[in-house]
Amino acid sequence: MSHEIPFLKAPDQAVFRDHLETKVAHWIRQWDGQERLLAGIIGIPLSKSSISLSGASATPAAIRAAFKSFTTYSMEYGVDLQDLAVRDLGDIHMHVTDIAECHRRIEESLRALYKEQPGMIPIIFGGDHSTSCPSLKAFVDRYPGQKVGILHFDAHHDVRNFEDGGVTNGTPFRGILESGVVDGHNIVQIGIRGFMNAKPYHDYVKSKGVQVYTSRDVRRLGMDAVLDQALLHAGDGTEALYVSFDVDVIDQAFAPGCPAIGTGGMNPWDALDALYRLGSLSTVQGLDFVCIDPTIDVRNVTSRLAVQLMLSFLAGVAAR
Repeated sequence: MSHEIPFLKAPDQAVFRDHLETKVAHWIRQWDGQERLLAGIIGIPLSKSSISLSGASATPAAIRAAFKSFTTYSMEYGVDLQDLAVRDLGDIHMHVTDIAECHRRIEESLRALYKEQPGMIPIIFGGDHSTSCPSLKAFVDRYPGQKVGILHFDAHHDVRNFEDGGVTNGTPFRGILESGVVDGHNIVQIGIRGFMNAKPYHDYVKSKGVQVYTSRDVRRLGMDAVLDQALLHAGDGTEALYVSFDVDVIDQAFAPGCPAIGTGGMNPWDALDALYRLGSLSTVQGLDFVCIDPTIDVRNVTSRLAVQLMLSFLAGVAAR
């Protein structure tokens, strides 16, 4: 342009910007393919495997849009994250119709990524919960000959049978247990809710040695006490821990943008503090957030909650 037009700016330059404030959107830049990372954001936009109608494939984009709503500083945790090497690695490209191929791509992509970035903590945004099974298979391969533990926050056991619908968002932990990729004695489920699960599935996880804490347990015992026990269980003889966080574990009042909402879920502060504590532990080396549907959300509050949960986790990582 030969003549500059007064006040006419490119869209990304025309918005209000406070030079003393760092937004998460400015901090978490796209990865250049070279930088050694502390943590990396990875999107898995898959929701065709969801039993109920779900727009979870839109979550990675909604999460990135929510980055601009948050700063890098927390006075609550006494941390500013802006100097941490956390970058956006992009999305794993999904097949349009083939769910098995989507899962194969997730596993293959993550395996290659972990070879490239052996010390990086993956922070994965699904997608529905079916993505966690291939994610965990790739994650466990980072620790050959060693054991991995899982802390699974969810309203549901996610161990449905394969006969009635194949591999879905209701089967990831059936897949993990049946494949033997993680021993049931090293899996802890936190926030499971009554009237949302069938007795045969509760019996199944108990028979596999999985430790279960209900949402009522969290309310009555307190999150710290539950985590104390959960970490003993998941950490028994394991080299690393993976956290799988289904956002429907949160009460529907705070997370309306989930396909399976319900009353009696966890409150956000229990989750925020839990993720801060887990982030502070050097053994916790992987995290995923699943089962948000931005297409039914209210003012993006559920995606924004997931970003805040991620930031709390990273505040814990900064304290390591």
